[in-house]
Amino acid sequence: MLSKKRAFLYGVLLVMITALVTFNVDIVLGDKVVISKETYDTYKKYNKLLGLEELVKDDFYQKVDDTKIVDGAIKGMFYGLDDPYSQYYTQEEFKKLKEQTSGSFVGIGVYINPISDDEYITIKSPVKGSPAEKAGILSGDKILKVDGKVVTSENSDEAISMIKGKEGTTVELTIKRNDKVFDVNVKREKIVTDTVEYKTLEDSIGYIKISSFAENTYDEFKLALDGLKDIKGLIIDVRDNPGGLLNVCKDIVDDLIGEGTIVYTKNNKGETEYLKSDKDKIDVPIVVLTNESSASASEILTGAIIDNNAGISVGTTTFGKGLVQTVRELKDGTGYKLTTAQYYTPSGNYINEKGIKPTIEESNEEKQLQVAIDWIKEQNK
Repeated sequence: MLSKKRAFLYGVLLVMITALVTFNVDIVLGDKVVISKETYDTYKKYNKLLGLEELVKDDFYQKVDDTKIVDGAIKGMFYGLDDPYSQYYTQEEFKKLKEQTSGSFVGIGVYINPISDDEYITIKSPVKGSPAEKAGILSGDKILKVDGKVVTSENSDEAISMIKGKEGTTVELTIKRNDKVFDVNVKREKIVTDTVEYKTLEDSIGYIKISSFAENTYDEFKLALDGLKDIKGLIIDVRDNPGGLLNVCKDIVDDLIGEGTIVYTKNNKGETEYLKSDKDKIDVPIVVLTNESSASASEILTGAIIDNNAGISVGTTTFGKGLVQTVRELKDGTGYKLTTAQYYTPSGNYINEKGIKPTIEESNEEKQLQVAIDWIKEQNK
């Protein structure tokens, strides 16, 4: 076993070498390097990590993969933030993260709740027409295992990576539904998600359902608006919409509210950034349908419409995610998602963990659409 003295010397040696290469050196005395206290303090906190790495390599019963060791250490740093939305991704994981916002991927076709009130991964909803829906998977189902391996809400991204795979292969999920636990085999297929559905309702009222804010969503939204001719009101349904890309949400809201503020963000330095819209707008009454699973970008859209007096919301209080994530890809194909700011609705409401209360509360989901229709009819009298 490696002695404590050796571990300490190893850590100090790495500190000195790295400092010499990376930082400006204060003094060089023969074969010794004298570094500044600031540099020493910076590296001192990593001595334990470096020492443990050597111990693990010496004593672990199998050969250690250096890449996995480093990835694990970096993942631990993000885990230490105690933020469910911040995470480091390996090359494969980051590739799959990008798929989630592209509008197409290979998998079984389910939306996962970003946060669970227990240790289980909870299915928000299956994608319409997906293998998951055909296999009978329902909203609210809990995933206990993937191909026999236990998974939890804390490692949901790893579980999602396991669920996805090569097109045409099958994955076995162990599902908990109320008090029943059972296995279901689901075939992986290429899932092309249409994120927007639309139709014309009674009294020439337009209806647009947005299931997520992906790269293709704004183009689909524009096609929906073009397809709704001479409407006298517009209902936008973001129930069960987990959010997505902020820039896509901004483009959609810009077409709805006229000149005003869409949202503003504040970072850890107290700096604020405002997202604005231009004068163009749809000059009809607007209702947004929301529920407790309307999150993130869905809440930005809802708050912008309400606070700019462009319309109202009907349903139940939204999820309450008032945090903005920055996603970055590194040169080696890995990447990370980091919460970098808090966002506020135009009137200054910080909705994180509180959500947005509807203008008209209606807990019965089957009645929410009719309440919206009736409100628009009343505005057009």
